[in-house]
Amino acid sequence: MACLPTGLTTHTRKVQSLYKRSVRMLEAFYDRREVFRFQAVLMRKRFDDNTKITDMIKAKALLLDGEEELFQNQHWHPRKFPNSPGGTAYGREVIPPDWVLDYWHPLEKAQYPEYFAKREQRKKEFVKLWEQQYGKSTAGSGHH
Repeated sequence: MACLPTGLTTHTRKVQSLYKRSVRMLEAFYDRREVFRFQAVLMRKRFDDNTKITDMIKAKALLLDGEEELFQNQHWHPRKFPNSPGGTAYGREVIPPDWVLDYWHPLEKAQYPEYFAKREQRKKEFVKLWEQQYGKSTAGSGHH
C-alpha cells in the first residue's frame, strides 16, 4: 500500500510523472545506450517546448494527450526494478517482528551478549513508560 498516492497532485507533479514514465518506457524499447540517450533528449525537448504554456486548459489537454500517447505506445514488456511494485522481488523480504527474539534459545542469545543486554534494558524502559502512560496491567494477576 506504500506505493499508492494520497492527497492532491499538482499539474506540475503530473507532468513530471509523465516525463519519468516516458523515459522509462524508452529504456524498455532501446537496448543500446546511445540510441536510448538520443531518444531521451528528443523526449525532453518535447516537454521543454511546452514549459512556457500558462493557459491551464491547453496545459491539461497536452497532459491528457501525452498520457494517451504513452498508453498507446507502451512497451509489451516494460522494465521494472526488482524491488518496485510489479518487480520480481517486490515484497519478498519478510522482516520478522521483534517478539521472535524472545523465543531464541539461550545459547543463541549468548552469541550476542551486548545486543540482548541492551534489548532487555530497553524492554524494561518500555514497560516503565507504558505503565506511566496507561497504568499497570491487571492481566494475569487473577483479577477481572
